[in-house]
Amino acid sequence: MRALIQRVSEASVSVDGETTGDIGPGLLILICAMEGDSEAQADQMATKISKLRIFRDEAGKMNRSVKDIGGSALVVSQFTLAADTRRGNRPGFSNAAAPELGRALYTRFADQLAALDVPVARGSFGADMQVALVNSGPVTIWMDSADW
Repeated sequence: MRALIQRVSEASVSVDGETTGDIGPGLLILICAMEGDSEAQADQMATKISKLRIFRDEAGKMNRSVKDIGGSALVVSQFTLAADTRRGNRPGFSNAAAPELGRALYTRFADQLAALDVPVARGSFGADMQVALVNSGPVTIWMDSADW
C-alpha cells in the first residue's frame, strides 16, 4: 500500500458539493492499494500511521502521534498514487489494485485506524472528490509498504 500523509490543521472532502468527511487537527491520509497488497499490509500501515510522531511536543520537536494530540484522520482513496511515470507523458496505473480489492483494502485500512482509537472521517471510494486542507508545517510524509 502507498500513503501520502499530511499533517493538517483542518481538512475536508466533498462529492457533488456534499461534504462526506471533515476533521480539525490531525492527518489527511491519501491511500492507494497496490496489486498484490493484503489485509495484513493494510493493518500494518494503519498501525504505523497511528504511531507516527509528526506532531510537536511542548519543546517544539516532532515527538507526538495523532493519538497523542487527540487528533483525527481523514482517509481518502487515491489510486493515482500508483502512477508509473517512467515512460511517456501519460502515467500508467496498472500497478493499482483492481477496484474490488482497492475498495476492500481502503475500508480495511480506515476500519483498522478507527480500531486503534483514531477518529476517522472518509472520502467516497471511486468518486470524483474535492479535497480541501490546511497543511500544518507543512509536513508531508510518503509511505510505501513495499519498503518494509
